[in-house]
This record gives sequence, C-alpha cells and structure tokens, in this order.
Amino acid sequence: MRPGRRQAMPIKYKVDVIAALKEAGYNTTKIRKDKIMGEAMLQKIRSGQMVSWATLETICELLNCQPGDLLEYIKE
Repeated sequence: MRPGRRQAMPIKYKVDVIAALKEAGYNTTKIRKDKIMGEAMLQKIRSGQMVSWATLETICELLNCQPGDLLEYIKE
C-alpha cells in the first residue's frame, strides 16, 4: 500500500443504517436534537465508514438488533 492511501475495509454495512433508523422513528434531525449521535457519526455512517463501538451499540439499541444484523465481513 502506498503511503497516504487508506486500505479498503473488509467490513461493510449490510443495511442502509440511516434509512433503518428513520423507519424506526429516528430521523437525523431527531438524532442530533436529542443528542443521540453527533453529525460526525451520522456522516461516517452515510459514507460507509465504520463508527465507534459505542455508536454501534447505540444503533443496535435503537433498532433492537445485533451488530451482525448491520455489518458483514467481505473477503477480498
């Protein structure tokens, strides 16, 4: 890998997390207003980047699911 280039993550979201949160009654305005998650974490989710374990835990709690319901490992 060349310096300065990020290697692609083999772990991907299986679902559109933002859409799933919205369907569960948590639109992005409510999430920010209620201080459930900050804009930086929402932006990471939108762009397919991994979030912190704490944020993943929050998402699982809101959606009543397990991390495996949201993420998958893709062998490169």
